[in-house]
Amino acid sequence: MVNSDSDSRRVSTSDDIEVGAYLEIAGRHRILGDSPPLPIKEETILIVDFGSQYSHLIARRVRDVNVYCEIIQIDDDPGKFNQQDIKGIILSGGPNSVYDEGAPLAKSWVYNFGVPILGICYGMQLLAHQLGGTVASGTVREYGHSVILQNGKDESIFKDLDNEIPVWMSHGDRIDELPPGFKSIAYTDNSPIAAMADLKNKLFGIQFHPEVAHTPDGSNIIKNFLFSICGVAGNWTPRNFVSDSITRIKQRVGNGKVICALSGGVDSTVAASIIHKAIGNRLICIFVDNGLMRKGEGERVKNIFAKSLGVKLRYINASNRFVSALKGIIDPEEKRKIIGETFIKIFEEEAEDIGDVDYLVQGTLYPDVIESTSPDTKAARKIKTHHNVGGLPEKMNLKLIEPLRFLFKDEVRKAGSELGLSDQAINRQPFPGPGLAIRIIGEVTHPKLEILRDVDWIVVNEIKKANLYDKTWQSFAVLTDIRTVGVMGDKRTYQYVVALRAVNSSDAMTADWSRLPYDTIASISTRIVNEVNEINRVVYDVTSKPPGTIEWE
Repeated sequence: MVNSDSDSRRVSTSDDIEVGAYLEIAGRHRILGDSPPLPIKEETILIVDFGSQYSHLIARRVRDVNVYCEIIQIDDDPGKFNQQDIKGIILSGGPNSVYDEGAPLAKSWVYNFGVPILGICYGMQLLAHQLGGTVASGTVREYGHSVILQNGKDESIFKDLDNEIPVWMSHGDRIDELPPGFKSIAYTDNSPIAAMADLKNKLFGIQFHPEVAHTPDGSNIIKNFLFSICGVAGNWTPRNFVSDSITRIKQRVGNGKVICALSGGVDSTVAASIIHKAIGNRLICIFVDNGLMRKGEGERVKNIFAKSLGVKLRYINASNRFVSALKGIIDPEEKRKIIGETFIKIFEEEAEDIGDVDYLVQGTLYPDVIESTSPDTKAARKIKTHHNVGGLPEKMNLKLIEPLRFLFKDEVRKAGSELGLSDQAINRQPFPGPGLAIRIIGEVTHPKLEILRDVDWIVVNEIKKANLYDKTWQSFAVLTDIRTVGVMGDKRTYQYVVALRAVNSSDAMTADWSRLPYDTIASISTRIVNEVNEINRVVYDVTSKPPGTIEWE
């Protein structure tokens, strides 16, 4: 969405709504440019984003059941929805208390639309606060697994569910007094009002998060709201929307040329494929070897991707340029910003050399956006700055096209499959844009990069040998800045500690550490200390996200 002048350089493929985000494309179809346009008055659920880290998980749950939805900002103009049949509104969670100075509030039009409303966590507290109830700080905060108990048998939001419902809580405040017309329909030991309903006006609030996997019946609760309460038909499919996004790219670009930042990973590969389908040979892909890549990555991209994608490819060796720019830098935020700015400078130089280039394609995904707190998510709080979002320079000569900006990784893979990309291309484990720079704690140097490249090669090789590569979301090594004493060949050593990290996830917003077999961990550790002279100790990270992140930094 375009929210400010600084964001005006971004090109949305659907005119300020999330393109086709959350693609669930039927396997029998291909993305075709001649599909019929999206019907007018498409049934739509609006999701008002109050800064929740889970807003787009809500959207995914809605899209999963073939219901069209859009995530909107708190100050959006309701007039933009005149051509849509608004069937319901969901108020997301958020990091604020309703009593915080500057806390985001729902605009009056939200309540005046006359459609069912579901408030989740902060959204529930907002409903109570703005409709005449009372919100207070809870004496006991609720974070993590909990169980709600129904007050009687609700046949609306909890239709066909057990009386006791396991849920995921994440809140400090609670509802002390219900707004007029509401009744409590569920409680916990710590929250006498864990869910509330105004059945006459179809207004609902739930204190827990149904959108996360930790609430087993969460999808059923959302479906109850959509089908039983909002009365949607559930006949939306994203095929037309994807096709429409390709058409809009054609319209925006015209006869101009486009360059694409190709890293060789699934995101940039799928993004390049979508743009290539839209404009053909006017797309030039650029692979920048920043010296922060895995072993053999540059050669792999040069030898494989140009042929498999059928696009023009430029190879730029900028290893020394990046490492020099990172000299003396320890702070991971600074690393990301420097890497992002250096990438853009190189792309602008290449664009000038090519001539008549106005647009740069990036494989930006939504987890990058929400953790960076870009203008798209101004109510959210920053987790870290992704080089391709918050790490971009203030002024750019190129306009950005980011066709995957509101997609999660698994949805990108489905889109890649629909575009005819190979399993090898679309099922690669994620690799961060800043590369090994954020897996080196402390200053990035050429010697440290070579150490980590060797270690990374061993990790990937052993994971594949154990047939765990496709079963693990991400597996890698981190070169810490810690040295410890060891004994090798009856001699004292004083070398680096390497941390192994393996996680399972579906969207990178949450992740659990992988229970790798002990034999696999032992094989990795043995090979590392035997083959990489600078390492004498290996540890395994057993931290989930949250509280940690996937990468170390």
